[in-house]
Amino acid sequence: MWRPMPPDMLGRLGANGRRNVKEKVEAERDRHDKAAFVAGATGFTGREVVRLLVERGVPTVAHVRPDSGRLEDWKGRFSGLGARVDATPWERSALAATLSRIRPAYVFALLGTTRARMREAARSGCDPASESYRAVDYGLTALLVEAVKEAGLALRVVYLSAAGVNKGSRSAYYKARYQAEEALRSSGIPYTIARPSIITGPGRDDNRPLETVSAAVVDRLLSAAAFLGARRLRARYASTTNVRLAEALVRLALDPAAENRTFESEALRRPA
Repeated sequence: MWRPMPPDMLGRLGANGRRNVKEKVEAERDRHDKAAFVAGATGFTGREVVRLLVERGVPTVAHVRPDSGRLEDWKGRFSGLGARVDATPWERSALAATLSRIRPAYVFALLGTTRARMREAARSGCDPASESYRAVDYGLTALLVEAVKEAGLALRVVYLSAAGVNKGSRSAYYKARYQAEEALRSSGIPYTIARPSIITGPGRDDNRPLETVSAAVVDRLLSAAAFLGARRLRARYASTTNVRLAEALVRLALDPAAENRTFESEALRRPA
């Protein structure tokens, strides 16, 4: 939480120094008086974003899908961190009303699905399309952007995209991510887009041995390529942990200079 500076500190500074310090303190206090809304809070990166925001003293609302089978577990987990939990249905007007009530300064769009979820939807008799990249990675992100527009708030959306996204992407995953980026860029809402490479680290809810092995293999190949001179290639596509990525997302969200900019993977691994 924001704490006032010791009363004797300003007295030790000159007039210009006192003015500069006061301005910085006011800006810091104002920033931490503003809330953050985290959509995708239960994800591998999202849960770390919630934790870090709370640690920085930012009032944080963690959104959990209302149909989540672990809703009560997540309520306990996030409440224990000091965050509030919201389970507003994925409907534009409902989300807009929630955002209008919370009035966040930062909205994190950390939404995404996996092939495992698509398979699970099919096995459970649900329409697999409901968990497709287009429905979740693009669809829910676009819906959230529309809800922000309807709420009419002055805020910034921080969108978690992926390394390698571009207009000519052919895979369903990259197409969905590019479309989500375009929906945000064309919305007129201030934004920050992050494009990490493979995200690794312990503590995933779903076991992804192939992804772990792939990350290790790719990192070795990139290290070899860097030795031969392709350092920029390694910087762009080397893996990063969910904790380091979350640190970057929070840092960029709170940085006014990051507004309306896209950050590639190498920038997201830089220390604060």
